[in-house]
Formats: sequence, structure tokens, C-alpha cells
Amino acid sequence: MPEGGFIRDCDCLSEHRRATLVSTADNTMNVPLLELNTQNQALEPELKEAFERVLRSGRFILGPELESFENAVAELSGVRHGVGVTSGTDAILLALMALGIGPGDEVLCPSFTFFATAGCIARAGAVPVFVDSEPETFNIDVEDAERRITERTKAIIPVHLFGQAADMDAIAELAKRHKLAVIEDAAQALGAGHRGRPVGGIGTCGTFSFFPSKNLGGFGDAGMLVTDDETLAHKARILRMHGAEPKYYHKYIGGNFRMDPLQAALLQVKLPHCETYNKNRRANAAAYAEALDALPGVGVAGESDGEPPRLLRPSERPDRYHIWNQYTLRVTGEGRRDALKRFLNERDIGAEIYYPVPLHRQECFQPFEPADFLPVCETLAAEVISIPVYPELGEARRNTVIEAVTAFLSEE
Repeated sequence: MPEGGFIRDCDCLSEHRRATLVSTADNTMNVPLLELNTQNQALEPELKEAFERVLRSGRFILGPELESFENAVAELSGVRHGVGVTSGTDAILLALMALGIGPGDEVLCPSFTFFATAGCIARAGAVPVFVDSEPETFNIDVEDAERRITERTKAIIPVHLFGQAADMDAIAELAKRHKLAVIEDAAQALGAGHRGRPVGGIGTCGTFSFFPSKNLGGFGDAGMLVTDDETLAHKARILRMHGAEPKYYHKYIGGNFRMDPLQAALLQVKLPHCETYNKNRRANAAAYAEALDALPGVGVAGESDGEPPRLLRPSERPDRYHIWNQYTLRVTGEGRRDALKRFLNERDIGAEIYYPVPLHRQECFQPFEPADFLPVCETLAAEVISIPVYPELGEARRNTVIEAVTAFLSEE
């Protein structure tokens, strides 16, 4: 495995991002935020063969195609069990259900992340307890998490945001000390590593998304729960089948969370290529870092002294293997982030804000009395912007992005 790497959601797309998911086969220098066709069309014969195989089999629910893919992802995660489900969101919900977390329980989670993490906690009947973020990695602040633990706290959900692992050593130690379950939300991080271990397989269980925008992107919604705990995996499999074992005898109140065999078969075609996709993303990120470091006014969060830089580039911790689901800049100064987004979009360069409103500020979570002020995540929400980093970006388009960012900084 090169450099300690491993082969390896947002569950919705904005209007602008939807518009950028188009082929760039023409010769214009349009740079979409994400371009899916090149990657998928390169595998068209194999994908068609997988579709035809499932069609001929007549097995459209569960079966060997799903089992094969579950086993492959479990092995990749360093655990024994994979449970294929309908989405990364449902994987989190299923994990909470399998752990018996519900009314009266509290679950720690970052506020600066996609909605599904906290939304699933609330849907399970538990209380999301919002935690601040690290300014350098965007991930959950473990010290802040510990301050928010009560006798009702039952679990913590670290999110490996944008493709870089959270501090799993500190999280594991915290969880052990307070007897907490650890659900890794690795929706954006299939292939990422922490101290030589693949994410998803470090905590009590892990959850992945195969939404089309992910590093291993499917052809619709799909997700997976992985765990080394045989009892937990067995319960999760029952819960994804309406809680029935055997059929029509319902042990639990479950749901319909099964991944389709067709989705599994198509993803299995792409899985062997995921390491290459991640290498290409890493190469793009390295090129961005080299170019940005040469510009005046650009710094790295946590490494800058003196006057605050006008732009902060992301970095990879030395004990992590970052797979760059997003390349997320921080633009300091009121209104400047939004100005950069307009500047890029006017030049046909895709850019998106993940995430403009932290979860503790969302209207739907106000009944839970969330934290009044989480300074880091609120700063991040005001400053972050993600630029194209997808595997097929290429040098010419990447240089177009770099030139545009350079022009923006020089015009100020």
C-alpha cells in the first residue's frame, strides 16, 4: 500500500453543483466542481457486463453480488463484517438502532458537517450534542467533546470530514474512559487512514456512503455499515430487513435499508480503481499546495504567525492518509469567501460551500437546545470554499483554477 494508503455524503446536490456535473468533452476550459462521465464511461464495458449479469441472475434483493461487495469493503476496512444499505445516511441510522441508542440518550457529534450525522441521531429519538471543530483539520474537537459529556451520553460520532481522518487515538481514549460507542462517519473518507489503519474499522462501527460524488461513487444512493463486532453486524442485518428473523417474525422494529445487488455489482467494478482515483486526488491536492504556498497572503491553518493570511489552504496531518473528497480553502475577511465563489463561477469554475450554516444553528435542531456558540465551526462556516479536486481534473484545468485564485488575490 503506497504511503500508508488504502483502496478504498452529501446526499443532495445544490443547483449550481448539479449544473456542473456535465461532460467537459468540448475544448472549452470549463472546470466543473465534479465530473462523473469520464470516470464511469472508461468502465462502460465492465459496467454493462455487471448489469447484464444481475439481470440474468434474477436476484434483485440481497444475494451473492451484495455479499461479495460487502466482504470486499469489510476487508478494505480491516474488519470482518459489511452490511450494505440504501445510503450513507441510513448506515448511520442503522448503526444507532443496532446499538440500541434512542430516547433519553445523548450522542456527541460535530456541528460543522453534513446534516445526516445529527439528523440520524434525532431520528433515532436521541439528542444530538453539538461539538466544536479543529481549525486545522475541520474535524471534531475532542477536548470540547469531553466537556459536553453527561451521564446520558452513550456515543460519539466523529466525521472524517473532506477525506481526512479525525483524531481516532484521542477519540478511542475518550470513549474508553466514558464507556461510549464510537460510530465513525466515514461517508467522505473511504480509503483514508489514521496511523496506518483504514478509517471505518477503528471504532465500534463505521459508515460509508457511495453517493455519486464520493471517492467511490455509485449510480444513485448506497451505503454500508462495517464492524468487527459479530453481534452488532447480525443485529444490523436483521434491522435492515424490517427487524424480521426469520421472515415475517419481527424481533425488532427495523426498516427497509437493503442495498440493491445491482448497485453492489456496479460498485464492485469500480472498487479496484479507487486507489488510483485517490492517488490522482492526492496529486491534485499536492499541486494546489505547491502553487498556493508560492503566493503572498496564503498560509496554512495552525502554521501561520503574525498577520492572519488572506487565504488558508488545507493540509494533511503527518499521521493521516488524506484522500481529498474535497479540497477546502478558508478565505478570511467578511464577505471575501463569497466574493471568491462569484469570481470563480463567473469564469466557469465550479466551487461550493460545505457548509454555510453549522448544524447547531439550523432551525430543525433548536428544540434540542443546542450550544449557543461554537466559535471555530462558526468561523469555518463563514470562510470555507471547496474547489475542484476530482481524479480526472488534469493539469490544464487544475492550472486554470490556480490562475483564477491567483488573479482573485492579486486584484484585491
